[in-house]
Amino acid sequence: MKHNVRGLAFAALAVLGMLGLPAHAESLRCSGGGGVEGDSRLSVAFKCGEPKLKDSFCAPVYEAGQPLPYGAPLPCMVIDEWLYDRGAGNLMVTVRFRSGVVQSIVYGREPR
Repeated sequence: MKHNVRGLAFAALAVLGMLGLPAHAESLRCSGGGGVEGDSRLSVAFKCGEPKLKDSFCAPVYEAGQPLPYGAPLPCMVIDEWLYDRGAGNLMVTVRFRSGVVQSIVYGREPR
């Protein structure tokens, strides 16, 4: 019985230890190198070429405790999304830029 308790305690500690590890960020693998979070648009374009599609939108920026007057326009931050189609047998890649810097890289069968 003592060995089972020790084994369970060790397993529980191992699981708790893994919870504290940082999440692994995705990277973009290209023929000219790789792109990672924190890279600039210029760096990604240089390493990976032009994307198949580009989209930009204005995401509202909210500041806690700062009420805006009625009808006032919300401040926003421009978000760019680039879609790379890496060919047959490969997942598509959506690269999201915030302030010109890679915020996230997501692989999937279809754009999100």
